[in-house]
Amino acid sequence: MSVPATSVQTAARAVDLVKIYGAGDAAVQALRGVTVEFASGAFTAIMGPSGSGKSTLLHCMAGLDSPTSGTVMIGDTDLTTLSERQLTELRRDRIGFVFQAFNLIPTLNAQENITLPIDIAGADVDRAWFDEVVDTIGLRDRLHHRPAELSGGQQQRVAGARALVSRPDIVFADEPTGNLDSRSSDELLMFLRAAVDDHGQTIVMVTHDARAASYADRAVFLGDGLVVDEMLSPTAEGILDRLKSLEA
Repeated sequence: MSVPATSVQTAARAVDLVKIYGAGDAAVQALRGVTVEFASGAFTAIMGPSGSGKSTLLHCMAGLDSPTSGTVMIGDTDLTTLSERQLTELRRDRIGFVFQAFNLIPTLNAQENITLPIDIAGADVDRAWFDEVVDTIGLRDRLHHRPAELSGGQQQRVAGARALVSRPDIVFADEPTGNLDSRSSDELLMFLRAAVDDHGQTIVMVTHDARAASYADRAVFLGDGLVVDEMLSPTAEGILDRLKSLEA
């Protein structure tokens, strides 16, 4: 099943995406011909039962894993044609990442963790944009604290700010609330929602949490390595009903 974008402008898309792990009798087909588009300036949640291919799709879209066949586009760039060096540069310059593990550097303070990708690239930090992101995450008074001095929710918001500060074309988030309590989860999701609403950011998030997905503009459902459904303006209740029908 092909799922159309909700906007004319498309930030990323997959066409006939297939991913097979292993070979012979041990082969596992994680993706079985996925075609899906992700609209610019929108927040999309990817959902589905365990083993449906959610994280595999995200990792292929983000250039972290190579598809067996098919096409992955970020804007007008076909990731499947890029060398490893070109992929590294694209991930650095055009993609932001937020993972379940915060992946912060323990010896750096919050501010240094936020600007790390820009510092590695040897670029200048846009101070006005940095200030706007920092004010959005509400951690200005914690910028000089190291990760160990921050709560889990604060650490994940630092990771979110790091993903946004370089103004990427798209941010991919893989179960970003998985290690958080409900309050910290809400803080992060409101931050991601504000990034879309106030700054036009594009976010694609894999989650198993219906409440987290209800913050999105659109939920895309995977089942057995295929896109099987979608929901616009999803609610937690509607998502739970849809997931129950998929698991059945």
